[in-house]
Amino acid sequence: MAYGAAAGLRNLWLAVILAASAVAAEPVTVAALGDSLTHGYGLAQQDGFVAQLQRWLQAQGVDAVVLNAGVSGDTTHGGLARVGWTLTPDVDAMIVALGSNDMLRGIEPASVRANLVGILRAADEAGIEVLLAGVSAMGNYGPDYKREFDAIYPDLAAEFDVIFVPDFTGPVSAELAGGRPMEELLQADRLHPNAAGVALMVEAIGPRVVELVGRAAP
Repeated sequence: MAYGAAAGLRNLWLAVILAASAVAAEPVTVAALGDSLTHGYGLAQQDGFVAQLQRWLQAQGVDAVVLNAGVSGDTTHGGLARVGWTLTPDVDAMIVALGSNDMLRGIEPASVRANLVGILRAADEAGIEVLLAGVSAMGNYGPDYKREFDAIYPDLAAEFDVIFVPDFTGPVSAELAGGRPMEELLQADRLHPNAAGVALMVEAIGPRVVELVGRAAP
């Protein structure tokens, strides 16, 4: 009887260990909540941000699945409206890349800030790790608007203790500022990156996404 009990106990522990190993082997699911830059506007599916980021992570040996939660034309208000159903029980982490359309429309920075606070609070309440990708405002609306808008992202990253990338499209802007021809990195609308431009963005943000996955891993 003692031998049988010991064998049974050993089998039970083996089952627990195997079950734990199976859970640990599950990939981290990352939802990319964003606008056209995330959705992949104007690009073949395999050339969009999510698809390129997925391939980049796989090449680094990172076990993660990236979900496309981008909606072209979306603002931070739209992101706040849909963050609840984006954060399903399967989601472990989230990239928040919103604000470009707010900036282009001249939406008040206070409103943008409030919407992003709502998104980050929803993630915090759900126990979801976040990477916040910043937006750098153009000077169209004056220096005061730009200063107030640009301050939103580092302020909230510090407040909510999330991973922060200062400028989502910064790598493309830097190349263009250095004299690289627009047609090499932008689509015909001169606003959205082409496949090569997206690749630059992925190379820059990729290491921070690896950090995000590490935080979210069980």
